[in-house]
Amino acid sequence: MKLAKWIAACLMTVWMLTACGAQEESGRVQIEFFQNKPEAKGSFDALIEKFNESQSEIKVVQVNPPDAETVLKTRVVKNDIPDIIGMGATDTYSLLAQSGIFMDLTDNPLLSRVDETYVQMLKDVAGMDEVTGIPYSTNANGVMYNKEIFKELGLSVPKTWDELLATAQKAKDAGKIPFYFTYKDDWQTVLPFNALASNLEGIEFYMDRREGTVTFAEKYREIAEKQLALMDYGHGDNFGKNYADGNRDFARGESAMYIQGTWAIPEIRKANPDAPIGFFPLPTGDRPEENKLISGVDTLLAISEDSKHKEEAQRFIQFLLEPENSKQYITEQTLFSTVEGVKQEDPAVAELLPYLERGQVIDFADHYIPAAVQLNSVIQSFLQNGDIDGYLKKLDTEWDKVADRR
Repeated sequence: MKLAKWIAACLMTVWMLTACGAQEESGRVQIEFFQNKPEAKGSFDALIEKFNESQSEIKVVQVNPPDAETVLKTRVVKNDIPDIIGMGATDTYSLLAQSGIFMDLTDNPLLSRVDETYVQMLKDVAGMDEVTGIPYSTNANGVMYNKEIFKELGLSVPKTWDELLATAQKAKDAGKIPFYFTYKDDWQTVLPFNALASNLEGIEFYMDRREGTVTFAEKYREIAEKQLALMDYGHGDNFGKNYADGNRDFARGESAMYIQGTWAIPEIRKANPDAPIGFFPLPTGDRPEENKLISGVDTLLAISEDSKHKEEAQRFIQFLLEPENSKQYITEQTLFSTVEGVKQEDPAVAELLPYLERGQVIDFADHYIPAAVQLNSVIQSFLQNGDIDGYLKKLDTEWDKVADRR
């Protein structure tokens, strides 16, 4: 009997504490911030805590599930859309934007804070004149290099395609691995493709491809040839190593170069905090002044059109765009800010900054290719079999299949 009374008392205490907690939060509007980057969860947690403590009207709660884009699409089907969505400017964003689930931000004052280059990228990716997201952070894709190996071998940063291959050959002749390829993970095969496709054919190609006026077979042969040419400078197990292997081994100085994104820098430093990292845009042609850095929207912030708390959502986004908070985020994530005047000071990416400052950038080509095309696996298979004609035909066939379904 005493035990029963004790349990009852405990249950009553728990109920009272829960009720008190609910009453404390009852005066605050709760908004859900759903974002797709697991590596950014800690950074956003810190910013959310700072925001929640700065005022008493709004409480932001972060949701960051595994396979976030799939979860988000499922929730959209169920009409359970988060108040704020943080995601990349990909085909998934394009489909969702075209479906009308995001708030129209075209004339919103929040846009006045960010670089217009990336606002235009969102329009181009979505194929819409309306703006339905705030570009928050950007990344870059290029070639990391080991500064100590370059110094040891007397190598300089290549500015043209021929110089890039010559640099790789010199590293190979010296007994070094020129490029550390991590093609066990098929998404890694897209990194050289993005630099080559965007620079050699431009994003306009995809606008024309949507209209059916061009084909990959007509325009992408040089790109395919150069994709294959790079494979002569790998390490002998190009399809047996994954992204984690590459980050660890590059950190240990096992290759001269590593075609990668800026997002890998924190992972590399986990293996070696003192890794001597340099970074340059992958040169694709013979005119250095025409070569652009591949840089796209890493995270955009969209607001649900059906949200009951649009004003509160905008207040949180405004907070994230404050220079101090944007700086905190890009510093922790080794990214770049879209906010005017907020600079990335990490020495590893210093050589990329002039391209960003000049606006000498171009978006990732794969952002314009429908996810249903399965680009990653198509490229991986091509690099294994070397069949250029089959590769280009496959890209056209898969694109047309998807276009017919849309």
